[in-house]
Amino acid sequence: MQQTAAIPHVTTCAELPAGAMQNLLGRYAMQVVPVADDAAIPGSFWGDAEAGLVANKLYVRGDTPVHSALHEACHYICMDARRRATLDTDAGGHYDEENGVCYLQILLADFLPQMDRQRMMQDMDSWGYSFRLGSARRWFEQDAADAAAWLQQYDLIDPQHQPTWKLRT
Repeated sequence: MQQTAAIPHVTTCAELPAGAMQNLLGRYAMQVVPVADDAAIPGSFWGDAEAGLVANKLYVRGDTPVHSALHEACHYICMDARRRATLDTDAGGHYDEENGVCYLQILLADFLPQMDRQRMMQDMDSWGYSFRLGSARRWFEQDAADAAAWLQQYDLIDPQHQPTWKLRT
């Protein structure tokens, strides 16, 4: 009998109150586009239930993990205007931007009902995000000063580490 790996439970978009993701990401002029449960997600780089990104549209199904939706949204927020203008599926980016994306998705989780940064970090660990210190929480609290500085450099968070609700220019 073949064994299949159990998929860890993480918070899904269906578990959020209706409109919560749109209310948050609308502050960045993003549109959250729901996809039918049995349909492929447009713009999904990873496939399966992972969120998709095309231009300013974030595509999600009910089974899309919230961490995936916020991660892709944060790529949109963190990329420069030139890349945003041609965005279709592959957000790209470099090491510093990827760290900024992870940091910002943790911060934005505090602005979603039934989520917060602690739940986001637990979900990131459960899903298999890999951090040098072994967990998202340890990275965020002890090793992410460079990510916060990068976000501040582009005016995406303020000195108190709160979102500025601006896109990178």
